[in-house]
Amino acid sequence: MNMALAFNKSLPGLCTLDSYKKHFAEFNDWLKNAFEHQTVGSLVKARARFIDEVLVSLWQHFDLHKHKKISLIAVGGYGRGELHPCSDIDLLLLTDSKLDAQQKEQISQFITLLWDLRLEVGHSVRSVKESVTLGKEDITIATNLMEMRLLTGSKELFEELQLQVCKDSFWTSQAFFQAKRDEQQQRHAQYHGTAYNLEPNLKANPGGLRDIQTIGWVAKKHFNTRTMRELVAYQYLTEDEYQELMECEAYLWQMRFALHVESGRNENRILFDYQPAVAKRLGFGDDGKASVERMMKRFFQTVQRVAELNDMLLQHFDGSILNSQSKLKQQKLDDFFELTGHLIRATDNAVFARRENILRMFWHIANNSNITGIHSDTIRLLRLVRRRLMGDLQDYEACRQLFMTIMRHPRGMDRAITLMHRHGILASYLPAWRNIVGQMQFDLFHAYTVDEHTHRVLKNLYRYSQAGFENEFPLCTDIVKRMEKPEILYLAGIFHDIAKGRGGDHSELGSLDAREFGKLHKLSDFDSKLLAWLVESHLLMSVTAQRRDIHDPAVIAEFADKVRDETRLNYLYCLTLADIRATNDNLWNDWKGSLLRELYLGTQKAFRRGLEKPMDLRDLIRENQAEAMKLLQKQGFTEQEVLQLWGRIKADYFARYNPKQIVWHCEHILRHKDPDEPLVLIDKTPFRGSTQVFVYTPDQDNLFAHLVAALDSKKVNIFDAQIMTNKDGYAMDTFVVLEQNGEPVTSPSRLQSLKRALETYISGKPDLSRGKPRLSRQMRPFNIAPKVVFIPGANKHRTMVEITALDMPGLLADIGSVFQRCEISIHAAKITTIGEKAEDFFMISTRQDQALDADQQSQLRRVLVEQLTHVTEG
Repeated sequence: MNMALAFNKSLPGLCTLDSYKKHFAEFNDWLKNAFEHQTVGSLVKARARFIDEVLVSLWQHFDLHKHKKISLIAVGGYGRGELHPCSDIDLLLLTDSKLDAQQKEQISQFITLLWDLRLEVGHSVRSVKESVTLGKEDITIATNLMEMRLLTGSKELFEELQLQVCKDSFWTSQAFFQAKRDEQQQRHAQYHGTAYNLEPNLKANPGGLRDIQTIGWVAKKHFNTRTMRELVAYQYLTEDEYQELMECEAYLWQMRFALHVESGRNENRILFDYQPAVAKRLGFGDDGKASVERMMKRFFQTVQRVAELNDMLLQHFDGSILNSQSKLKQQKLDDFFELTGHLIRATDNAVFARRENILRMFWHIANNSNITGIHSDTIRLLRLVRRRLMGDLQDYEACRQLFMTIMRHPRGMDRAITLMHRHGILASYLPAWRNIVGQMQFDLFHAYTVDEHTHRVLKNLYRYSQAGFENEFPLCTDIVKRMEKPEILYLAGIFHDIAKGRGGDHSELGSLDAREFGKLHKLSDFDSKLLAWLVESHLLMSVTAQRRDIHDPAVIAEFADKVRDETRLNYLYCLTLADIRATNDNLWNDWKGSLLRELYLGTQKAFRRGLEKPMDLRDLIRENQAEAMKLLQKQGFTEQEVLQLWGRIKADYFARYNPKQIVWHCEHILRHKDPDEPLVLIDKTPFRGSTQVFVYTPDQDNLFAHLVAALDSKKVNIFDAQIMTNKDGYAMDTFVVLEQNGEPVTSPSRLQSLKRALETYISGKPDLSRGKPRLSRQMRPFNIAPKVVFIPGANKHRTMVEITALDMPGLLADIGSVFQRCEISIHAAKITTIGEKAEDFFMISTRQDQALDADQQSQLRRVLVEQLTHVTEG
């Protein structure tokens, strides 16, 4: 460290709380300022030294130095001499006997003053015997003791404990390794085995700082060393691997240091609240999302490198140093590879000089189900050749042939594609893939980096063809079984998001990449065009299903016209389902699945009927009415009773609902005794994976706003709404709702509570005492300007409007109140939440049942933007 820039103020002469607080404040200010021009490694060591001086000074102040049989020992990270701005200070007070009352009081005063200084202190008071006994029982305590450092006090006691900790009777190398590996696996499982989380933990996530420390801990125990640097001499690490680990650690340390400074506490989760400020402090800029994405891209690339090194080095330690693989059975696969246990291993260190052998190895992995991974020696060879690649692997004809062989192999999307992704071979093969490695998007919708999301899409596609998953998505399973070329589906999965982060429309840019790939890999013109179309249109089906009325024959006809044939429909349906499910584990639900399935089946029917013979809306109405009439008559209603009710209902109603829904509504309306009282029906049986809520009541001002406010008060999510006013002034409104976890509402008490809330809000007596719920912590960093777009539609009496805004609590109620003020009638709504952003579609008209003209659209846009901007700022 540059001593001219070091903190060199002496400790206060008098031990008063205020003087020490002032001293700490000065040091912390120096630490923050020094971050701009000193290495983070020097700063974490500087803080450890600073704390050393304070502790030794206070130890002496409380006369603890006069007791010759007590040692003050730093353990854990502090024992390594590393302390970030708000890191815990872990201490062991080692004694050779029980403390007397005076010693206990002195230690209590010592620790209390540290707490008064707002230091995060963890301490224990133990004898050597107690420390060893507890260390044998608890791997975490054992690991902390391995890194102990004497601060002051009895050197003899410290050395006695140090001697005991180094013995095999404390922990053998084999037992310690197994315990640390188990500990790591349990920690990874807490994060679902992935570092690709929206708010990752810099220490605990897979590929984080703990994984670097685990690499060192197991070897330091075995070789009895203190530093990672010493492990190079023992040939556990190569010099390049050591330098790479230090480079990765330095970046993670920079992020952690900046995070502690910005949060003011020992925070290791890079929460949304802090990401922009941390990105700015690290020099990634101050341009909001873009600077965060740059920072997080480097983070994810870093943890991917750490994860690979961790996997390779722990396997190497277990196999080569502990010799656990010496008795494994070996089987020759070809002239270049053999099977050692369940790991594929290169038989020659020069095997990858022939570049096609890289792809040949992954073909073996696809072809042999006994292979579960790559041997550490071969991972090391793979890493070396990966660095030396001058071009792309796809430049070699032999590599291209093997790549397509893997794509066409029945198990190519199983372990082979996962290992190609994990070890950077997809990035080495496809130049465009390198751009999406670690590419994160600053939002609540995309839970994974683009490359990890794409990998998950491929795994979802593969499941369609696998035994044991037939009942998961049976329609997709049936389609893929009949699919002549499933490799086109897999390639579409690879390319669908490959152009993200470049600027421009990623679907169009990715389509161009797919065309070039098809040409280079000698796909037929038909296959290349199909692949390019799938990439360009991969969002078409999800957008149509979630934002359009798929029960309208005109919508089906328009979608079918864009898809053109059943072959494309089959591929698109399977790709869309896999894509949505791989975006965010928390966003998929059966409601979305049912919409996509209905759109698929409706479009398939349109193709088989012939696009030149589209279903007429009047035919659909007649079919639904005829079927509903039969069912209602079976329940005892006369044709005259039913027709009398239907005479008050607009024809659109019979096109929007199927016969079973019509019967459900009508039988309750016909039996409803008091027409002035609201009728609220909630279907106890989930419909399309959701819960249907039906309201029949005399229309009133702001009814839509009241209904959505009632549903919002019960914390259910609205996904769809059909809003209708009959000829006699009665509203017939239907809402599709789900619980917060994406499941239908099934609890009898919840259903009853929902019904009561709706009745109360309709009566105009809602309990508003609690006010609107506050914006969640995760939502606060996002600032989405409201946007209102009017969309041309086929119905000359209706206007389609898309409203994009921050998904604030009560958003729908605010939109409803604006429609009321502007005298707008709502006929249907599609409610879509994409992470932090709401994209809601409404079919509206004037109160005179006409589409909005240009002036009316302009006025509505202005009022909506003003209202939603005011709410967001408020």
